[in-house]
Amino acid sequence: MRLDDVIRISFTTATDKKIRFFLNLVGILIGCAAVGGLISVTDGMRHDISDQIMGFGPNVINVYPSNEGYRTPVQLDWRDMRIIESIDGVENASPMNFGGTCAYKAHGQYYYSSVTGVSENYFQISGAWKLLEGRYITRNDKGVAVVTESLVQPFGVDEPLYEIGDRVKVTYIRGGQEYQYTFRIIGIMTNSASGMGSQSSASMYIPMSAFEQMYETDGVIHLIKLCTKEINQVPIVADKIREKLGYVDVWTMEMSMANLNNVLNTMKAVLGGIAGLSLIVAGVGIINTMTVSIMERTKEIGTMKALGAKSMDIMKMVMSEALLTGVVGGIIGALFGFTLSYIISHFSDIPSASSPSLGILIVGFAMITCVLSGLQPAWRASSLNPVEALRHE
Repeated sequence: MRLDDVIRISFTTATDKKIRFFLNLVGILIGCAAVGGLISVTDGMRHDISDQIMGFGPNVINVYPSNEGYRTPVQLDWRDMRIIESIDGVENASPMNFGGTCAYKAHGQYYYSSVTGVSENYFQISGAWKLLEGRYITRNDKGVAVVTESLVQPFGVDEPLYEIGDRVKVTYIRGGQEYQYTFRIIGIMTNSASGMGSQSSASMYIPMSAFEQMYETDGVIHLIKLCTKEINQVPIVADKIREKLGYVDVWTMEMSMANLNNVLNTMKAVLGGIAGLSLIVAGVGIINTMTVSIMERTKEIGTMKALGAKSMDIMKMVMSEALLTGVVGGIIGALFGFTLSYIISHFSDIPSASSPSLGILIVGFAMITCVLSGLQPAWRASSLNPVEALRHE
């Protein structure tokens, strides 16, 4: 039996037994759609979060105190800041202090914002911010603030509460007591690294001198952010910081990416495995329906063998029917899964990433599932005795 005859018989059987072919197809289609949709969304999240992390700067290093192995809390100070600035390869460094949440009142309504103390170098180091209006902090600035657009116009507010040059009075807590401090807004910015449709939270960045005055930190620094001159200097500079300071934890963007990939790879494996179970279930269904089909076509197969068809020809015919189910179900399922992930991305701002290679992988997996499912029925059909098959009613 020629190959074109095998293919023709497979298509004829599929068109004659439309309901059976459709039921087999649906099982494979659902499994492939689930795999395609879930993996597309997971890969989209990976790309989106990766872009956000890289938006902070691939050559950025964060240094913060490590309390591991120390009986008393370890703190960073300006001496540590000067040591880091003196390390070869460091281009810029900025202290960062975090003051928690403060409240500000506008038009009779209270709103809330985080407050962070930084130096003028901070905005040169972090690539996450995009200035919309005004300017950033300079060395000689005192009672000024660069704020996010979410502070100027909170969610649900139709008109901006502040403009460049306006003063904002904040209420903050220090030592269990309420205090107030007034800042002049000199810049409005947005977080260009915010992804998945999110908006940067209400934040206020003020000079370190103002922060120390507000919270009386006595020279304590919560975190030191720095950038290297070249990306390939990041591991070298990180090692030098550990060597010189010893009592610190050093965090790089590469470490963030490694952690992200570990988490998302685990998520991808779990979700892909769950979706893959539906393909296995579909494979079991194919075994059942094809076994029934072989029983119904016993006399037909006996006639073919009596006319000269070999056992291998019969096996090829049954296997080609299973393969046809895998190809059609895989292609339609992959397209459906990609379409579903696009719809989810469009209406929920959850990113998705589909690729031809993923589509080929899904179709290939569907074909393998169907071929494996068709092995037992194909072997059974090829093993039929033509004389006994012709007697079958």
